[in-house]
Amino acid sequence: PCRSVLTVACEQTEVLLFDPISSKHIKTLSEAHEDCVNNIRFLDNRLFATCSDDTTIALWDLRKLNTKVCTLHGHTSWVKNIEYDTNTRLLVTSGFDGNVIIWDTNRCTEDGCPHKKFFHTRFLMRMRLTPDCSKMLISTSSGYLLILHDLDLNKSLEVGSYPILRARRTTSSSDITSSGSSGPRAVGSPCHQNDSGPLPEKHMSRSSQREGGSPRNSLEVLTPEVPGERDRGNCITSLQLHPKGWATLLRCSSNTDDQEWTCVYEFQEGAPVRPVSPRCSLRLTHCIEEANVGRGYIKELCFSPDGRMISSPHGFGIRLLGFDAHCSELVDCLPKEASPLKEIRSLYSHKDVVLTTKFSPTHCQIASGCLSGRVSLYQPKF
Repeated sequence: PCRSVLTVACEQTEVLLFDPISSKHIKTLSEAHEDCVNNIRFLDNRLFATCSDDTTIALWDLRKLNTKVCTLHGHTSWVKNIEYDTNTRLLVTSGFDGNVIIWDTNRCTEDGCPHKKFFHTRFLMRMRLTPDCSKMLISTSSGYLLILHDLDLNKSLEVGSYPILRARRTTSSSDITSSGSSGPRAVGSPCHQNDSGPLPEKHMSRSSQREGGSPRNSLEVLTPEVPGERDRGNCITSLQLHPKGWATLLRCSSNTDDQEWTCVYEFQEGAPVRPVSPRCSLRLTHCIEEANVGRGYIKELCFSPDGRMISSPHGFGIRLLGFDAHCSELVDCLPKEASPLKEIRSLYSHKDVVLTTKFSPTHCQIASGCLSGRVSLYQPKF
């Protein structure tokens, strides 16, 4: 967070640490995990967490990198995502076992820390918390986006225990009744193939009907509109959130792997139209087609710290994208219909497919990493 260290997750069990000012290599954690390292998240300026395909999460302290603070066991498949609620100091992880697990870092020991399964859905790809931690977004390989509203991490969500809102397309007024089962499947609506069957409106939360609003941890299931999809289905591979909580950023690929898109969806707040059927929370505002190279690999994109630009992997480089040619704020250039993102600058320095990119939180600097292991640092001038 203070921009003093750039950490890099690697395929072969390693974590690399660099000084982003001098670009010098600081240290290699050669056996950080027993399998591919997928994600790194700082909890503060010294403590960070890593997750891996070895099904574990590890906590590290920058002041003592020779040993882990502790290793966290709880997932049964590859762990792909780490989030952190700074209000409750709870660590949140998700994996390909479909589980979202909460870890109490306030009570960590060398043997780990207390944890509980918070949520489960099939085909889980990515999980994110909004900046104010009021919502949790979960993307799936079957093209659905799940939103937990008015988030309460202290309450576990067992099957059927959370109020369901509605499953719908992001631009359609028609909706499909969703279920309280373990989540969406690859084909069909989220209400198919579950243990309890579709959840009728009469079984909706009484508090939701009485108050005319969403209760804690109410679930909304959306099918985001993707340009060029043509009802072929898509996989939401990357999920990011605007730093001010205004929008979500998705990288989607078609199920046939012949198209790839970057899309921005504005959060639409407000009272529900009907007590049991709130308005769709997201609206597609901007999009752009991507290079669609390196098929099968996930490309992680990101917002700039002020939210005015997007850095997106594009072939052997990255593209800096804006909502308009002047890098205006999203709220100042919201179109009535979905508009193309504007390409501000393209930066190419790699000899392999770029898989990830990240802005510095404090300086005009961008990092990118490619499949062959090269890390590049840029200081763009406009």
